[in-house]
Amino acid sequence: MHLGTRTELFIPPAADMAMNDILKAEDIKKALDAFKATDSFDHKKFFEMVGLKGKCGDDLKKAFLALDVDNSGFIEEEELKFVLKGFATDGRDLTDKETKDFLQAADKDGDGKIGMEEFAALVRE
Repeated sequence: MHLGTRTELFIPPAADMAMNDILKAEDIKKALDAFKATDSFDHKKFFEMVGLKGKCGDDLKKAFLALDVDNSGFIEEEELKFVLKGFATDGRDLTDKETKDFLQAADKDGDGKIGMEEFAALVRE
């Protein structure tokens, strides 16, 4: 699957609206600000800062579905690069290194994508 270049990938406004339904906007802003610098992204700290780590299964599913832009049932590497935009439209793109590190941390079955179970486990680390 190919999602195209950055300009071709459309992160729907509904994604950040969905995040605002389950997370506090001020927590999202603080977390995005904390990881503004290139190559600074740490998924464990980020999920804790936004408040996702302590959420129930239904809220984790809502977050997962908001990040699964193409509705494939998985978050693929192309989508992962833009994961911060799923929390707020002004989130930065992850670098290739951050994206690969994030995918490697989450992809427990080695299929090159993140399923719902893998996402939930990653958030709860």
